[in-house]
Amino acid sequence: MRRHVANVLSIYRSVKRLGIPDSQIILMIADDMACNSRNPRPATVFNNADQQLNVYGDDVEVDYRGYEVTVENFVRLLTSRLPPETPRSKQLLTDEGSNILIYLTGHGGDGFLKFQDSEEITSQELADALEQMWQKRKYHEIFFMIDTCQAASMYEKFYSPNILAMASSLVGEDSLSHHVDPAIGVYIIDRYTFFALRFLEKVQPDSSLNMSSFLAVCPKQDCISTVGVRTDLFSRDPAKVPITDFFGSIRPIELTFIPDNILNKLENNEIVVEEKLTNNKHAKRYYYVPLMPKW
Repeated sequence: MRRHVANVLSIYRSVKRLGIPDSQIILMIADDMACNSRNPRPATVFNNADQQLNVYGDDVEVDYRGYEVTVENFVRLLTSRLPPETPRSKQLLTDEGSNILIYLTGHGGDGFLKFQDSEEITSQELADALEQMWQKRKYHEIFFMIDTCQAASMYEKFYSPNILAMASSLVGEDSLSHHVDPAIGVYIIDRYTFFALRFLEKVQPDSSLNMSSFLAVCPKQDCISTVGVRTDLFSRDPAKVPITDFFGSIRPIELTFIPDNILNKLENNEIVVEEKLTNNKHAKRYYYVPLMPKW
């Protein structure tokens, strides 16, 4: 469905604008709408009626498209069970220090989400995949976000730690579309993602907004469905978690022109570079320090 493509491209646009590069994003979409014969504006996907925002743009990097978007590939991606010849751009190269945003959208029901209307992933399969990620130390925290009918049913089976989850509708409720494109006669975007995008468009990389404010992004009078939130697996108070912890990437850099002395030995895993003069050339040895302590 066109609106599902617009949904995911809207979130993709937001995280890129807030500083996350394509090298740290894995985008899975059917990728058949921009050049579909019914699309009167080729190579464009708009998520609003006045066509002010083309979310397809000119710099979209799709990692899995068309027939590659399968339940098997999605689960293999999460659990790092991809074939050894898989390009790095199609791998989830995270570790125990990584915060991960997982956004899903499509047609769904009680306990399942469809992939391209041909197969479906169940809530139990998804929960088990996330547990494998935790056991393999593939994440520090996850923000799980899903826009589909009865969306909350997809996070009910979660049992792994450090997961904050948000869904566009509760069990027994439908998630509704927002508005129609009269040129092609289909809905453009879903209500929940529309209001989420409107919120994210106001966020800047140095924003002080927190996840608690984002969890309230679509009240029932706007979404019509009831947005579901699950926080019991999450170790932090969402009100104290910057929204950029999941939707942005800020790397503070300190510039200095003062020469620094680097010790020539490794002590307590603190020294990362050792330089020696060998045959009139500098030879550098690098030591890698764990990003997060192992527990």
